[in-house]
Amino acid sequence: MKSFKEGCAANDEFQTANSGLQSGELVRDLMEHRLRVPSVPGDTLARPNLDRIICQALQPGRLLQLEAPGGYGKTHALVSALASAPDVNVRWISLNAGDNAPSRLLSILAIALGLAEVLPPNGGTFEDHMTMLLVNRGRQAREAREVLVLDNVHYLTNPAVSGLLHQLVTHLPSGLSVAMASRLSVPFESHTLELNGNNTRLGPDTLEFSRSETFEFFAKARSDSLITSVAIDHLFGLTEGWPTPLALYRRELKQGGERRALHETPSVERFLKDCIAAQLGSAQLKSLRAIAEMDSCSDELFFAIEPSVSESGMPPSEAADRGLPLKPVPGRGRWYRLNPLLQAWLQTPVMGGYITRMLMASRWFEQRQQFPEALKYAVLAGDSDEVVRIASESTEALLLGQDTASLLSLRKNLPAELLERSARLRIVYGWVHAIGGQFQQAKQLLEDFNDRDRKEHEARIYALKAFILRGEGFVQPALAMAEKALAKGGMSTQAQLVTQIVRSSALCAAGCFQEARDANRIASKLAREAGDSGSEALAVYAHARIELGKGALRHAEQLLRTGLDTAMQELSRPARIGETRLQLNLVLVLWHQGRLTEADRLLVNCARHAEQTRDLGLLLAMALRVLMCRAQGRMDDAFVWIGRAERTMHTWQVDESLYLPVLEALKASCWLAQGQQESAMQAIAKLEPYRKGGCVPELFPMMPGLLDCLQVRADMANGDLVRAREHLDAVSEKYEGGMPWGLQLHAGLLDAVLLEAEKGLPAARKRLESVVAQASREHFISPFAELMKELGPLMDKCYRHLDNGDFTAALGRLFGCEPVAPAADPLAEPISDREQGVLELIAQGLSNQEIADKLHISLHTVKTHARRINAKLDVKSRTQAIVRARELGLL
Repeated sequence: MKSFKEGCAANDEFQTANSGLQSGELVRDLMEHRLRVPSVPGDTLARPNLDRIICQALQPGRLLQLEAPGGYGKTHALVSALASAPDVNVRWISLNAGDNAPSRLLSILAIALGLAEVLPPNGGTFEDHMTMLLVNRGRQAREAREVLVLDNVHYLTNPAVSGLLHQLVTHLPSGLSVAMASRLSVPFESHTLELNGNNTRLGPDTLEFSRSETFEFFAKARSDSLITSVAIDHLFGLTEGWPTPLALYRRELKQGGERRALHETPSVERFLKDCIAAQLGSAQLKSLRAIAEMDSCSDELFFAIEPSVSESGMPPSEAADRGLPLKPVPGRGRWYRLNPLLQAWLQTPVMGGYITRMLMASRWFEQRQQFPEALKYAVLAGDSDEVVRIASESTEALLLGQDTASLLSLRKNLPAELLERSARLRIVYGWVHAIGGQFQQAKQLLEDFNDRDRKEHEARIYALKAFILRGEGFVQPALAMAEKALAKGGMSTQAQLVTQIVRSSALCAAGCFQEARDANRIASKLAREAGDSGSEALAVYAHARIELGKGALRHAEQLLRTGLDTAMQELSRPARIGETRLQLNLVLVLWHQGRLTEADRLLVNCARHAEQTRDLGLLLAMALRVLMCRAQGRMDDAFVWIGRAERTMHTWQVDESLYLPVLEALKASCWLAQGQQESAMQAIAKLEPYRKGGCVPELFPMMPGLLDCLQVRADMANGDLVRAREHLDAVSEKYEGGMPWGLQLHAGLLDAVLLEAEKGLPAARKRLESVVAQASREHFISPFAELMKELGPLMDKCYRHLDNGDFTAALGRLFGCEPVAPAADPLAEPISDREQGVLELIAQGLSNQEIADKLHISLHTVKTHARRINAKLDVKSRTQAIVRARELGLL
């Protein structure tokens, strides 16, 4: 290696920046202007969590790598975080392509670190010079720790420079840490640093805005009526939190003018051209546009469709390595998907050869027996004959993928006589409509079979009818029809699997958990025989629903996470609704346990996929959004989500009986929380037919009981406590065979509130303590969040009496109660419930006679209780008793 004194790099190919310069001619003044910390706009979103992560990663002796495509705010994130750490001296270097020369890099490092350029003896190598810099830096005493920021590291491609960077981060002097921001992976190995705990790598997932941050970012524009919450949610879905396009769009909003789609907005288009297209050649850009036509793409699939692209170009793995905004699809090996914004921009206009590529993709997936994907791309190609062939030949195997959206889009274009002529195709579409919640249309397709077709497909017809009945909420009829289907025999493995899952779900809804588990074991065995992860996901989903019904949240979570991990092991798998249902139910568990941040992050992805595939699980996703907004006090957003769900279900032509009870119940709950009793009563009146029908929806098995609880809450809000008690007792009678555990908690909490009015605070407190003890076993906090308005006053009075623990602390945060104070010396003899009631009335200032009248006891009995209270509290007067009782937390 050449010495630093020679003024050139190890590889002269990278030394153009130094041409014409003699040894020692690197002028410090020409570089010092690049050592300033960049400024950031004043309206940048404050991100304290990200600041904290970055500051923790920049402890002395550690390396932080920020690696993300252009526009992810790497520089802004570093500036913001370092500004929040006033005790840190920042040494900032904005690198460019000219710094590829080792001599130039060494000089600029010396300037940044405030060191004189001391040359090693006898010339030495670049590595020797770096050693001297680090030694000199280590000798200097520093009062404050320092952070060296190397911005735009992706410009450094010279292997000799990469070696110097590696030497720098592996021999950091005390008190110094390094941050590197780059669009590409850093050009040296860093696993040793990671194993030693000295390296932190932050990628796009950390830098992009979360959904809540996106709403916060547009809060001012929203308050100025420049944008609606629906539009903000759409922006987040399209950008996935890509900061720069969001910032550019917000600026366009402020400037006024014509509103356009995000990817057609002038400043966003310029950003995409400059940041993405400008760095690609013609063939590479065509390759990226071909990748954009796929929901996700692997190198193998790309090479299968490449012949239809005129020039040989760039597979997705190479595009990801170039720092373009592609994300790996979890669990699918080398599969990638483009950022939705970039994908939408690349697809306009459509590139020539589109139909040919779609057919190529369809045949590629069909060869691998991935029928839902094969069908999807056949539909996109517009080849009806190919679509009918795939749909008819794969039948139940196709349905386990449940890509309802593609099949329904084809349905509109199928000639009517084609369905009349093909019994199998009618059954396929019967399943499609049933999966999409269009039960009436599904039933129509099962009518008027001729005798031969009916006899041939009788078991399949019974299985589909059982599925429809369960979807409509009819538990016992669904069980009977499923038994008929299984008794007939002759069904495929997949059809038997779905039928057993119907049985398991119906038995679970009936409270027969053991029988439901037996049916699920059969389904699991069938799933293994099918050898398909989609089938296994459905079986795990059914098992988790049983555990949820029993209230075993922790076991349900373990099942769901294991199921998701198992599904991810199948490489190149298509996305399946079974997997989405696992994710949705995991969100449900997280919601029940109050883990809202985790729930929010997971809900974004599974809701997007549910919408793309027209999975009815989207209704559950939107209902969870409403509940989360309600729990956070964002009532306007809650009603926006209700409206969005209503429009989506109507557009999808879902039967009203599936979604109206859910949405009306959510409206009633939100109105009760706002104290709008009249509106709540109107919604509850609409629910009366569904309450009387006794249907148990598959997605919402607790719905009937919760509708009854809504009636109890409405009675309480109207002050009719007698009627509320009658309705609550009726709920218990209805579930003599076994009430779902979550519903037990709801009913128990309402019982505690009513008991306070009926029997006094001691009885109410005892009931509340019992429910809290039950709920704490699984950290089941959602019923408390749902009943915050009703429970608030009682919780204020009783919180101090609850046992200390994580669950009690969570309840304190939820209700805004003070932490439990350290207990005073315990009483030798505890205060009884009757004495507690007398003590509370004494504290209210009532005389002994007034207490006797209120409690319907004799004056002598009141005086006896008062004497015992004084003796137990070791006091001599009423005033002292009140003070002492408060010290002990009894009042």
